[in-house]
Amino acid sequence: MAEKTLLQAINDTLAQQMRKDERVVVYGEDAGYEGGVFRVTAGLQKEFGAGRVFDTPIAEAAIVGSAVGMAAAGLRPVPEIQFSGFMFPGYNQVAVHMARMHNRSRGNYPQPIVLRMPYGGGVKALEHHSESLETLFAHIPGLKVVIPSTPYDAKGLLASAIQDDDPTIYMEPKRIYRAFKQDIPEEEYTIPLGKAKIRRKGKDVTVVSYGAMMHDVLKAVDELKDEHFSVEVIDLRTVSPIDTETVIESVKKTGRFVVVHEAVKTLGLGSELISRVNEEAFFHLEAQPTRITAPDITVPLPRGERHHTVDVSRIAREIKRVATFE
Repeated sequence: MAEKTLLQAINDTLAQQMRKDERVVVYGEDAGYEGGVFRVTAGLQKEFGAGRVFDTPIAEAAIVGSAVGMAAAGLRPVPEIQFSGFMFPGYNQVAVHMARMHNRSRGNYPQPIVLRMPYGGGVKALEHHSESLETLFAHIPGLKVVIPSTPYDAKGLLASAIQDDDPTIYMEPKRIYRAFKQDIPEEEYTIPLGKAKIRRKGKDVTVVSYGAMMHDVLKAVDELKDEHFSVEVIDLRTVSPIDTETVIESVKKTGRFVVVHEAVKTLGLGSELISRVNEEAFFHLEAQPTRITAPDITVPLPRGERHHTVDVSRIAREIKRVATFE
């Protein structure tokens, strides 16, 4: 075991998978020599050479499009988009080719691609550096979308994604890249994609979240520890496919449901989760399902970012309201 940050866990996993499989290649804008803007890929080019870890032009369409071709030719590319808000020039390649090639070719051309990108706010960056755009990927059939919240999960989920024959969008919550450390095994392990984890067990209200917001949810639950109700906290880990079974089983037990995410409200993951709860656990509900999200505005410039961010006090207040509703 070794103490690692989330960033270190990702870096170690990339190196481990590259040592194991020479078909794995890592590349992106500044991802080679500099190790990426956050240094997630630092040291990889020195170990594996510029043939397997390299820099690209500032051309997201080319970064994703080349991955489609590499995968079809037998490689297992792990390209990096510098920030998730920069991915729009490459979105055509993601939605039209990367997500569909395996099906379009009737299984002849799998797409073992892991498209990595830091996402989310909380670091006082500009708006296109701080958005939470997971819904844009989760809506596309053929893609898996992974968002880890801990170093342990970051390693196991990334290993699973790299070994998967279908494409995965691997979104890294940059606010917690270096926020804390966790003991994780040094040897390889995997975590199944599409399987949520119950972070806290409870019996009175179900709260679902993922990524950096998971830690704010847990802080909010700690603030409520003296209340007369208990909270079950579920970390989705994979937002596509959603582990509906774990969520529904919990809601049937608690009768109350809250979902928290830092993406904007309209058509966010909260909308989908509440729809599934209404469809499959409606007669178990004892309170109105509630979503706690960012407002439907562009992420403000740094001095105003706090007005956009979902904070711990708001989460605690809303959980208590739902848990005590009669």
